[in-house]
Amino acid sequence: MTLQKITGMLEYERVLIESSDPARDIYNQNRFGALLESGDLQLSLLEALYLLEKKKIDVVERKKKLTLEQFVRKAKKVEPNFYVRYCVFRDIRNRGYIIKTALKFGADFRVYDRGVKPGEDHAKWIVYPVYETEHLTWYEFSAKNRVAHSTKKRLLIGIVDDEGDVTYYEIRWMRP
Repeated sequence: MTLQKITGMLEYERVLIESSDPARDIYNQNRFGALLESGDLQLSLLEALYLLEKKKIDVVERKKKLTLEQFVRKAKKVEPNFYVRYCVFRDIRNRGYIIKTALKFGADFRVYDRGVKPGEDHAKWIVYPVYETEHLTWYEFSAKNRVAHSTKKRLLIGIVDDEGDVTYYEIRWMRP
């Protein structure tokens, strides 16, 4: 079944799609967004940009259809580090994984192993996107590792270069 192109409304830091079969398909088939009690689908700006790039949705603001460039400009104003975060989000999605926010874990994202949907099992990794020239102190690095360890997840650092390519490093606690 192919996804039918639908329209979402930009609402500051999210995109809302009215309740419909195609909206439920986007959620059920690929776990994009969150279904609200009303049946509407709420997408993060990252999810919306991904679907916009894939030409699965259109995004409107005040009845005006936004171009990809207009949407990105608006998202960058709302979300810090949007470009770096989106590069990691897009790369992981393109590799066939489901990626969701991980704010409650103190991380940017949580990633589910291939074939696993949120609610069926726990995420395997938490991911921190970092721009290649950014510096982490040992304290920051240790804090990220502790969050992963305490939530029983593996830590991935996604390093984004100038071309938007991502290199991942998995970090784990070890006992000698």
